[in-house]
Amino acid sequence: MTVTQHVNARTVWISDVHLGFKDCKVDYLYKFLSSLNCETLYLVGDIVDLWSLKKRIYWPQEHYHILLKLYELADKGTRVIYIPGNHDDPMRRFAGQKFGPIEIALEHEFKTADGKRFWVLHGDAVDAYMKYDWLKRMTGDFAYNVLLFINRWGNRIRRLFGMPYFSLAGQIKDNIQGARAAITRYKKQVIKEARKREYDGVICGHIHRADLDDSSGIVYANTGDWIESCTALTEDFSGKLRLLHYVDRVEWKEPARPASEAEGELDAA
Repeated sequence: MTVTQHVNARTVWISDVHLGFKDCKVDYLYKFLSSLNCETLYLVGDIVDLWSLKKRIYWPQEHYHILLKLYELADKGTRVIYIPGNHDDPMRRFAGQKFGPIEIALEHEFKTADGKRFWVLHGDAVDAYMKYDWLKRMTGDFAYNVLLFINRWGNRIRRLFGMPYFSLAGQIKDNIQGARAAITRYKKQVIKEARKREYDGVICGHIHRADLDDSSGIVYANTGDWIESCTALTEDFSGKLRLLHYVDRVEWKEPARPASEAEGELDAA
């Protein structure tokens, strides 16, 4: 199973990598970064999972190689901007500084090639569910870890039979009303905050659900994750945004227009 297609873009965004967590898809991510040719790469939070590392040290060589690859891209001329998230929150104290060639920021204003202004942030700051109800968050985290365990072993079996990667966790979230409602609430809140700041769009992560939707009049782009779906957001040299799904093959997704809440989300199958 190989992916040979190179990714050429003006700008690329990835988030929710969760290095240091056993379900990080480092094999796919390393192939993706090795195929990447872009002017600017945004790391939109939760790149290293310090929450998981506090519970248990898990740092195989493959995870270290991802950091080396990011530094390699920066050394070769790609501008790398790191916006920490809630799982790598201690890095926020270094905002405005650099780690070698990598810039660190709390959030960022991005302008597309065609002049549109985007607010780039991880997204936990506008997630009322996470900030105000710790009991629900802990219950949700436990259930999510169970899903990832099933997902991990299920895909090992699928590989044995030559079957493509399948995100069971993503599929279940799509079919549970409570999960869909939480995703919708988050999306609406982020769009509301972007509109108040008079941006043309917002680029975020945090909820592990890739999405690209401009039906509200504000472009909402969620970069997804590298735990379940292995997704990235890209901008071409004309300013057009697309979602990229990088697993057994490269798949692209155009913005939803107009759409229900389900449209614009990247199919993880």
